[in-house]
Amino acid sequence: MSRAEQPSRRTLLTAVAAVAAVPALAGTATAAGHRGRTAPARPVDYRAWTTYTDWRGGTTHGTRAVAGARPGLVIGTPAGTTDYTDPHTGTTAAWEYATWTSPVHRLRVPATEVIASWNAHTPAGTWLQTELQGIYSDGTTTPWYVMGRWAAGDQDIRRTSVDDQSDGRSSIWTDTFAIDDPASGLRLLSYRLRLTLYRRPGSGTTPKVWRVGAMGSDIPDRFEVPASTPALARELRVPRYSQEIHKGQYPEYDNGGEAWCSPTSSQMIIEYWGGRLTPEQLSWVDPTYADPQICHAARHTYDHQYAGCGNWPFNAAYAATFDGLQGVVTRLGSLTDLEMLIAAGIPAITSQSFLSTELTGAGYGTSGHLMTVIGFTADGDVIANDPASPSNDAVRRVYRRREFENIWLRTKRYNASGKVVSGTGGVCYLYFPAHPSPGQRKALAAVGIR
Repeated sequence: MSRAEQPSRRTLLTAVAAVAAVPALAGTATAAGHRGRTAPARPVDYRAWTTYTDWRGGTTHGTRAVAGARPGLVIGTPAGTTDYTDPHTGTTAAWEYATWTSPVHRLRVPATEVIASWNAHTPAGTWLQTELQGIYSDGTTTPWYVMGRWAAGDQDIRRTSVDDQSDGRSSIWTDTFAIDDPASGLRLLSYRLRLTLYRRPGSGTTPKVWRVGAMGSDIPDRFEVPASTPALARELRVPRYSQEIHKGQYPEYDNGGEAWCSPTSSQMIIEYWGGRLTPEQLSWVDPTYADPQICHAARHTYDHQYAGCGNWPFNAAYAATFDGLQGVVTRLGSLTDLEMLIAAGIPAITSQSFLSTELTGAGYGTSGHLMTVIGFTADGDVIANDPASPSNDAVRRVYRRREFENIWLRTKRYNASGKVVSGTGGVCYLYFPAHPSPGQRKALAAVGIR
């Protein structure tokens, strides 16, 4: 997203929900490392379906589970054929489809927000749709909400979120399910996910889904969060890429590099884990452009409805198109959580918004920005690869711990006009190996990821 202190599309969409957040819960979000306090139950519940048993446990109509080193879900015998008119091209085409519906998952934390994410392979001629249906705390049921229509490429459909989904009690804001009025006490108690896999009729090809899950949360309404205590000094060697050197390049993808913080951050961590693009994959990029992989990441995370590259699940799905990687969207509770991940060798991408006066050394303000946390100094300050830097060499930054933690974890803030607007409440992308080491698995489990 843009570095400018202007309201992003996500900020405009979520402002209503943020303003209505529940102040009565404000005392429940104690950071895990805060001295003299007992950490409460984590106000976040992430559940994923990834194993052969998981895929066998859902309700199928034309899909089948496949075993192996990375179990997944594919089209078996299609359930039928349907027409889909792409709203961004106007093209109507016939598609064979098959569905899988998860068992109902009862949230450990009755939620005001839910974000789904998925990992899949979609060869040419295939795509998928992810939907969510939930049960409210009063026993009524939501509609089936579309959480994303996705393909790794853009030759068959335009990957897209779906606007104007609401039942008057909850709504979908790009990639996020949100209760319209959290102050009413209404919450989402449980949900199930539905995958629909599509392919060209008679082609025999199929998408393969390895992971689908969702993060439900009820983050307290807060302008400030408790401070955590430093516990780690370590820095990971993560590639450094600037979004700023791509200004004006491929403006059809959200006006070019000025708004590419999310795909730039994603590409840094993908390459940290060894993910590389081939010359053939990059052949469409102007050969005079530096770091063509950033242009590629922008194109392949672009949400044609949102008109930007900052769709959170689309970035996680892009990361998982690289061999041996998986990606999720979740929320973390403190910098202590990030320290556990860094100690296990796992960098993270954090989403935050702030005034230029709120993050010393940044030199800019933003209504929504992604950066990569790669370590901590001996004093506990945050080492970040900030793509909003003038050059690759300038990307590594050290930000004050207290400032960084607060701008990332708060749910409310004042913008440059003095208006109360939303914060992300600790949203984070985590990309990690398909087969984590025991230490990595332990660190991920500690932050709720399995």
